[in-house]
Parts: sequence; structure tokens; C-alpha cells
Amino acid sequence: MKFAHLADCHIGGWREGKLRDANARSFCLAIKTCLEEAVDFVLISGDLFNTAVPAIDSLRMAVEQLRRLKDAHIPIYIIAGSHDFSPSGKTMIEVLEHAGLVLNVARGEELADGRVKLKFTVDEKTGVKLTGMIGKKGGLEVGYYDYLAKEHLEQESGMKIFLFHSALAELKPKELEKMDAMPVSLLPANFAYYAGGHVHVVDHKSIGPYKNIVYPGPIFPNNFSEVEKLQQGSFVIVTDGAVKHVPLKVHPTVCIRVDANGKTPTDVSVLVKKELAKHELTNAIVTIRVAGQLGAGRPADVLWNDIFFDAYARNAYVVLRNTNALTSKELDVMLVKEASVEEVESALIQEHATQVKLKDEDVLLTKKVMNVLAAEKAEGERATDFEGRLSGELDRLFGG
Repeated sequence: MKFAHLADCHIGGWREGKLRDANARSFCLAIKTCLEEAVDFVLISGDLFNTAVPAIDSLRMAVEQLRRLKDAHIPIYIIAGSHDFSPSGKTMIEVLEHAGLVLNVARGEELADGRVKLKFTVDEKTGVKLTGMIGKKGGLEVGYYDYLAKEHLEQESGMKIFLFHSALAELKPKELEKMDAMPVSLLPANFAYYAGGHVHVVDHKSIGPYKNIVYPGPIFPNNFSEVEKLQQGSFVIVTDGAVKHVPLKVHPTVCIRVDANGKTPTDVSVLVKKELAKHELTNAIVTIRVAGQLGAGRPADVLWNDIFFDAYARNAYVVLRNTNALTSKELDVMLVKEASVEEVESALIQEHATQVKLKDEDVLLTKKVMNVLAAEKAEGERATDFEGRLSGELDRLFGG
């Protein structure tokens, strides 16, 4: 018996168009591999899409790929993840199931004592019994496990697979220590395979009676840090019980870090270029993380336009930067020196006035505009009246 396990596809998740396309191609590569491997069925343990109402292009691509599996008579068993739900509780999973493309295995009924008895879905070809629990934002699905009639699941005979979309405290990596997690003991015991999702890590562990707890990793990294850490997507193929993580590499990845402590913006620019020069950038996803406190100058003075121009001239696919931890002594001194928000704003205006050659009257006008925009809506004032009041004051300032 052979099956595939996917999770956290987050189709349509990236705002950057090239990365959104790379995510889609990574999903397509996973489906292509499933077809080539002739798996008996495919599991998707949550977050097929990044939102409950995906964009048409994302939905079209996903449907086309799921249809390829259906045409090959490979069933897809799925649960909804924390990103799949809308505020109304509806999911696109229902639409896909109604179209005959997937089977939602998170099904059950309420017992007389108020607990929930999950039902099994039986795979026709292999006889495997599947069930699972949905995931919700903020780990709210944990409360559902308290009402789960686990004895019915644990006493069921045969080969069983449980799909879940939750973090487990015993398996949570250190960098995700603040993530909500539940103890593994809340899961029903005596299953042959636990198909996990939600935690974007590549992992495979067994804990006591809980054998083969598997997180396949996301189909594609979903943020800057994941690009640095994972550098590619992955999923799992299980053949006669043997678990194999399959990498999904649609682009090479180049990740560099530069320490800016005590350096000038020019120094940082030179260092970044030197680091990039060490790598082949053709068709690569490039991440640049700069951290530390500049010895002089400001973060905005780093020559990012030159850096990006050089990288794209060497045919980089996309270049991402992260300067969240880049600070400046000049900025720190100014913020400590100024005692109020108004004084800080005034200092910033004066600082930038010399760069863009503002006249004294322009500086005064800028301060007046900021004062108008800082106004708050009066108690009982309607939004339209508030907007009209601001608009009128701005018209008077600009002579309108």
C-alpha cells in the first residue's frame, strides 16, 4: 500500500506574485509526483488554501490538479485547517466535496451524553479506515477533543489513519514555543498513522501508543523565515509503512545574513553585494537579512536599489529583504531626546526638510496637515460627518 500526505498548501498565500506562482508550481509538482508514484490515495491535513474564499486563479489551479487525481482514480481525503474557515464556518472544502473532487473525513455525530463520535471513511481499494478532526484559528479545536468519544475510535479494528491540524506540545519546536499546542494524549490511540498539519515543520515521531505522528512540512515556505529555514517545500509518501519525506524544489534558494553592528550604510551595501557575489543567483529565490545597530547613518541609507539591480541583473527569480532588526544610533538618540509625540514629529519634519529642500512655509503647512489628520472622531459623530469635517479643514489649508 502506498499513499501521499500533504499539508499546509496555503495556495494563494503569498502577496508577491512570483512567490504565489512558485507556491502553485510546488503544489503541481506534488500532484505530478503522486501520479508518477501511482499512490493509492492522497491525504491533505488542512489549509489547502490560505483563505476561505481563494482568488479565482488559485481555485482554478487547485481544481485542475485535484481533477488530475480524480481522473487517475486516486481519491483525496481531506480535513479543513485553520485557514480554510470563513467567519460563518463555511469552507471551500464543502464546494470541492460537492464537486466530487475530495472526501472530507472529519465527520461525526453527537451522542446522548453530549460527546462526539467520529465516523470512519473506508478507502475502497485498500480498506484503510480514515477519520479526523478539523483545525481552527488560535488552536480552538482543542476544545473539541474534550468531547471526543475516543473509545469508539480506539476499539475499531483494522488499519486506521487519523488526520489532524494542530500543534502537539511534545513535538513543538523551540522556535514555535509560543504557539498554542495540545498534549498528544488528546489524540485517540491505536492508529497506524497520524497525518498532522498546521505546524510548518518536517517531522516524524512515535510517542507511546501514538505511532507515526507525521508533519510533512508545507508544500512551499509561507514567509521570509520559512524560506530561510526550509528553503523548499515538501510532502510525504508512505510505502508499506515506510515514511519518506519528498522535497519539492521549484527554485534554488540563496539566503544571506549581514551583521550591521557599528557599520555605515555604505559598509552594509558593500557587504551584501560581496555575499551575493559568492552565489549563483540564476532563477534563485534570494533572501537578505540585515540586523544590528548602525554606527552611523540610517537604515534608509542602505543602497537597496543598487543591491536589487545587481541581483536581478544576475537573473535572480525574486529578491526579499528583512531589516526588522536593523537600527540606527541616530534614530535612537533622537527618540530618547524628544519628550513628546509632537516634538518627535517636529524633529522628523525638520530632518527631512533639508533633504527635499522644503521652505519654512512648507514645513509649517506640513505640521498643520499632521494636526488635522491627528484629529479623532467626536463622541456621537457619524463617520461621514467626521470625514467631511477633515476634508473641509484640509481644503481650507490648501486653499480649496
